[in-house]
Amino acid sequence: MDDTQDISKLALALSDLELALLLCLAAQEHCLIETTENSVDDVAAELALICSHTYGLTYAIVDFSTLVTFDDLCDQICLRNTRRTVDALIAKNLDHASENMQLHALKLMHSKSLVAESTVIEAPAQFLFMPLVLRDSGQVQPKLNSHLNDQLIISYFHDSDDGYVYLEDDDWHSEGQASLSSVVHKPDIQKQNGHPSIDRDLLNKVYQASKTVNASAELVRYQQDIAVFLRLSRAVAGGISARSNIHFAKLARLLAVLHGLDYLTPSIIALAAKKVFRHRIVVAKPEDDRSLQYGSDVKAVAAVLEYATPDTILESVLTLDAPL
Repeated sequence: MDDTQDISKLALALSDLELALLLCLAAQEHCLIETTENSVDDVAAELALICSHTYGLTYAIVDFSTLVTFDDLCDQICLRNTRRTVDALIAKNLDHASENMQLHALKLMHSKSLVAESTVIEAPAQFLFMPLVLRDSGQVQPKLNSHLNDQLIISYFHDSDDGYVYLEDDDWHSEGQASLSSVVHKPDIQKQNGHPSIDRDLLNKVYQASKTVNASAELVRYQQDIAVFLRLSRAVAGGISARSNIHFAKLARLLAVLHGLDYLTPSIIALAAKKVFRHRIVVAKPEDDRSLQYGSDVKAVAAVLEYATPDTILESVLTLDAPL
């Protein structure tokens, strides 16, 4: 059995959250996790257990809405007695952090370091940053710095109905999760209750397999058309960046590997588009519509855009004719 088939069999044994982290760790990118208000502590705890048990990573859960100073951030993400950060940072409520604190987070994601007055704090090469935010009921872009948001390769929404592989097995409860916040934890790479453990070698294997995925000229054109149609949509005010196109191409190939394929298909490209662009799309406001410059009525434009959300915009764009 070839590598892609082996990897696809492993993927079937993983939960959705574990798969989201696998994609990001293999691509060496970061991800946005969204959930509901009553699930945020459980999702944070589940992510922590996945980091520790499935991937053997040190982690910290930090509530960014409570951070005040740069020193607070450094104290909560550094391993004890070192100036090195944890492998994975679960950033609760990052969308409620100050602009200055979000810029520190952006620097950590981009350069893998933070410069303090007397020292430089380094992050590992495979550092994983996971903002954990509440999904807005209006399905709008999260209130994150636009450059930080653009660094996130995918968004994933987890509802309590989707379950928790580790929490349910360990009989954990949300009431006991507050003690996890702002605490650095060492990894536990022992298999727990039959859960698979995935090391860096396997993650590299997934990434290398993705680089050999074939894409026909028609499918490459299909990917380009999706990006172009999103940019030209009157419902989209921005967010479709050059980096998003790079993430789009990278994620599509990784998804092919997880499906046991060494080639791209239209359905995999459509799935990648939903994961990559949803959190990036800036929904247009009626008063900013270009047609108003040529005599359109703002009320008529508002009626057209009334039901525009990232999800409906993506669904309309993905009605493009796909290659056979």
